[in-house]
Amino acid sequence: MTEDAQACLERARALIPLLAAAAPRIEAARGLPPDVLDAMHEAGMFRLLLPRSLGGFELRPAEYVRCIEAVAMGDASVAWCMNQGSGCSLTAAYLSPEVAHSIWDDRRAVLAWGNGPGSTARAVRADGGWRVTGSYSFASGSRHATWLGAMAPCFEADGSAERHPDGRQWERTMVFPRHLARIDPDVWRVMGLSGTGSDSFTVTDLFVDDAHAVTRESADERRETGRLYRFQAMQLYAGGFCNVALGASRALLNAVVALAQGKVQLGGSDRLRDNQAVQHTIGYWDAALKAARAGVLTVFEDVWDDVAQTGAISVANRLAVRQATTFAIHTARDAAYHVFHEAGSTAIFADGPFERRLRDVSSVAQHLQGRRTHFETIGTYMLGGTPSLRWV
Repeated sequence: MTEDAQACLERARALIPLLAAAAPRIEAARGLPPDVLDAMHEAGMFRLLLPRSLGGFELRPAEYVRCIEAVAMGDASVAWCMNQGSGCSLTAAYLSPEVAHSIWDDRRAVLAWGNGPGSTARAVRADGGWRVTGSYSFASGSRHATWLGAMAPCFEADGSAERHPDGRQWERTMVFPRHLARIDPDVWRVMGLSGTGSDSFTVTDLFVDDAHAVTRESADERRETGRLYRFQAMQLYAGGFCNVALGASRALLNAVVALAQGKVQLGGSDRLRDNQAVQHTIGYWDAALKAARAGVLTVFEDVWDDVAQTGAISVANRLAVRQATTFAIHTARDAAYHVFHEAGSTAIFADGPFERRLRDVSSVAQHLQGRRTHFETIGTYMLGGTPSLRWV
């Protein structure tokens, strides 16, 4: 691990007590409170994937996901927002230096976006740019974002679709100041990850100039030469979100271990730590979390080395990341369920460190990053078929 990466990890770990203490406020607010945001910005947690040319840290993926895991041990919603904003910041590699500096010279800059493009999203060619219309949901971190992004299929002024040479419709990401969108904050009422403030937003006939419109992951538009920017955002999102689950599940296991030192179950005389069923559960799921975590880190290191040789991330490497990260999410979910159960009725109280983490990990598993169908995609590829690569 590089010196910069080690320093980033130490700052992430130093945030854990603050985030754990703030977790009830984060959930109640359905967003990150000012003191939490101040601490995250002071620690540089939204700049870990930003190019060094813009004052970012440009961490390797295996270094980056360790920081996500540490923050998630404090609070999963904060780590989720951190990963979402960091993944979006990869866009900086495709903007002109002047535009990128105009956004990220602000040390509190955060770019966020939501699911898209939806069926109504479209960008119509206009003089010097595009007229963009669309509605976007699940825009995690949009409450504290300074900029938003809208993905949209592109059309000529006459309504005809703009297409790549292979026939696919051309899609671009339009970046604009947050205040230009209409935000709907009342939709985010959920069982877990409540603090992500994953609101919906709409833009209608919004003009975005060409300088703020990019085709992400296009080699022709890539401005940064660092190896990190040969990765697609999908791999960084997958690695980060699976480490949200791993970190929160690890924190839950640690809390149960601490509880077991003193708790005596109703009707018993021995402490939980002396119960063989509890001992087995803790030992087994500790090993499972360690194995899943090691698998993710190993895959990212292997892929990093391969990209150094080839200059690009291959389909096989994309699938390897998808396999390891999906498995880690499922392992974290199962671990959280089993260790939560051993805490008994103590775990069900909202003012404790247990039930929120269980809900948060369960919510990560409900995301597209945790779909079981990803394993079907992997299996199809391994057996010589041609899998869909949409989510790889």
